[in-house]
Amino acid sequence: MARSKTSKKWLDEHVNDPYVKRAQIDGYRSRASYKLIEINEKDKLIRPGNVVMDLGSAPGGWSQIVAPWVGDKGRTIASDILPMDALAGVTFIQGDFTEEAVFDEIMASINGEPVDVVISDMAPNISGVNATDQYSSMYLVELALDMARSVLKPGGHFCAKVFQGVGYEEYLKDVRSSFDKVLIRKPAASRPRSREVYIVGKGFKGQ
Repeated sequence: MARSKTSKKWLDEHVNDPYVKRAQIDGYRSRASYKLIEINEKDKLIRPGNVVMDLGSAPGGWSQIVAPWVGDKGRTIASDILPMDALAGVTFIQGDFTEEAVFDEIMASINGEPVDVVISDMAPNISGVNATDQYSSMYLVELALDMARSVLKPGGHFCAKVFQGVGYEEYLKDVRSSFDKVLIRKPAASRPRSREVYIVGKGFKGQ
């Protein structure tokens, strides 16, 4: 079956993407690793000894770099609906965390210990219908924020991928209500034509 012009353009862009090539050389599972690396260099979200929750973790690009950052005294808890190959120092829980059984398993994995940082690179399966895709993406980041509010310790941090569009400003306002400082980041590894940005919330105000 012949590829559409759109899919061929994406494939060409992906193959020639310098961050894809760097990820292959550096042994990273995803080019998205460089986005978190840049954000963390700027905002100092993740430190040695931290407990970090990685939502939408597959294929593991973020967890792969977080685990060495937090070290042996820290912990990384990752979750995704999709499977993810094991990583040293990472506890992976597969499933939809909106389901009670999966949520309970995540809660059991942190054993009542509050989390220092919640990160989310979740994105919906793209349908190609902009309004539908935007709604789906906003739903996911709202879930990530709800999880952050459930598990973060006061003063903790949050970082989530958000697509600018309908609902974005309201979401930003909602994040600001729970954090002392909120920043918008567009890492170099984020494709310029993409509407994605990363909202960084620093200093969780608590429940």
